[in-house]
Amino acid sequence: MSKTRIIFSVNPGAMTTKCSLYAVSGFRLEEIVSKTIEHPVKKILEFDVISAQVDYREELVREFLKENLPENSVIIACSGRGGMLTPVPSGVIKINEELVDFSLHTPVYQHASNLGAPLAFRIAETHNCPAFISDPVAVDELPDIARISGHPLFPRFSFVHALNIRATVRKLSGKLGKAFEEMRCVVAHLGAGFSIAVVDKGKIVDNDNRMESAPFTPERAGGLPPIPLINACFSGEYTKKELMKKVYGEGGIYAYLGIKDIREVIQKIKSGDTYAELVLDAMIYQICKDISAMASVIDFDIDGLILTGGIAHSEYIVEKIKKKVKKVMNVYVYPGSSENEALAENALRVLNGEEKHMTWPIESKRKNS
Repeated sequence: MSKTRIIFSVNPGAMTTKCSLYAVSGFRLEEIVSKTIEHPVKKILEFDVISAQVDYREELVREFLKENLPENSVIIACSGRGGMLTPVPSGVIKINEELVDFSLHTPVYQHASNLGAPLAFRIAETHNCPAFISDPVAVDELPDIARISGHPLFPRFSFVHALNIRATVRKLSGKLGKAFEEMRCVVAHLGAGFSIAVVDKGKIVDNDNRMESAPFTPERAGGLPPIPLINACFSGEYTKKELMKKVYGEGGIYAYLGIKDIREVIQKIKSGDTYAELVLDAMIYQICKDISAMASVIDFDIDGLILTGGIAHSEYIVEKIKKKVKKVMNVYVYPGSSENEALAENALRVLNGEEKHMTWPIESKRKNS
């Protein structure tokens, strides 16, 4: 009896590690099992830096495989979430020791996604198979015109939820019967952080940079007025660390209402809280402005708007966005995230010869910002 061919994908987040196993049948995948391993706050706080978590998380990943890998099966590839790399094109990157070292020791920013490549590489070594990452947040395909910000000291650059954005565009391309490479859409990935991007013929040609100029989110301040922000930086009232928290982690809806869970906000609105309604409607207002701005990049010649991410589960928010934009674009909703599935699909395209992988290090047309 031939062995079942398996692709393993691993997606580390701040407090979780999501592991998935997919059976391969020709050009198709079938999910066998997915599990989100939750990490206690107390345990995570034991580590001074994110890279120090890799052994701890590896042990849990190996426990997952021991419990869930089917008998008479073989892992033919491992695929991990890509971390905070220097700029790269979209696509698949084969993991080597240099990429593991960069992800652990010299990433552009500190984030749990930097553990994706090391974890996939370690499991792949055990199973004697290749390991890949694909479409990390560092995907940067902006044309020159999109990089000009208003001052040469501060060029625009891309940091975007590329993996889920490209995965949902592939889903829509299948629904519409149109080649992925011909798709023109706007994708709004709405989670704890937002990425609102325009995809033109398979490339993410502009986006709001999920960490800097996006609308405010449940916990991030988004694009703030620069002069008040500069004044706050030099006021002597705040440390850099305190201001970073106000912008990233304690900004957005949390700064106004003291809560981050959108479901709680909507419940307050249903209970008659008009201030909560104003704040949430302001977030939706900014989202819709950004959607329209991105659609203008491709002259509103658009196959559709995709709403995705955890907040796309909210009927309240989805319906308000639809009402705002329905006159100029069709809206398609793919709630949540398909990142683990997308990681496995991207690896399978390489294995089947549909796509060539890149090799780290990768030269970029722009310098790291």
